[in-house]
Amino acid sequence: MKKDTHPEYHTINVKMTNGDVVQMRSTWGAEGDEMALDVDPSTHPAWTGGNQRLMDTGGRVSKFKEKFKGFGF
Repeated sequence: MKKDTHPEYHTINVKMTNGDVVQMRSTWGAEGDEMALDVDPSTHPAWTGGNQRLMDTGGRVSKFKEKFKGFGF
């Protein structure tokens, strides 16, 4: 195997959206740097099961459901 083909891993601090700080190994930044996340596994629907509700602003969802009620929506 060629030498110096893999990046060096080091420990960084990852700041979650709720303020918690978790230490992880990464190739990003330098040892001890802090990465602040905008979206993390504790808040993103992909990891939480996607139990978000649609907001029916201006009745758009109900208009759509009424228009296409025969299609099983």
